[in-house]
Amino acid sequence: MGATVRKNFVFDAEVAEHLEEIARNSEQSMTSVVQELIEKRHRELMVQKRIKAYERMVGSANGLLTDFSVQSVKAQMDV
Repeated sequence: MGATVRKNFVFDAEVAEHLEEIARNSEQSMTSVVQELIEKRHRELMVQKRIKAYERMVGSANGLLTDFSVQSVKAQMDV
C-alpha cells in the first residue's frame, strides 16, 4: 500500500533541465526518476548502516574473545 506525499521542490534551472533530460531518455516520468534515485540512495545508506553495525558487533566480540582467551591461558598456566 503506497502513500502519496506532496511537496514542492525547487530546483535551479540547470538541474530541472537535467531531470527532464534523464526522464525523457529513460522514458520515465520525472516523478519516477526522482523516486528511483531516492530509493537507490536509501539502499546505499542502509547498506552503510548495516556495515557499521556489523563492524561494531565484531569489534566488541573481538575484545571479549581476546579477554577470555588470555584469562583461560593464565588459568591453565596456574594448574
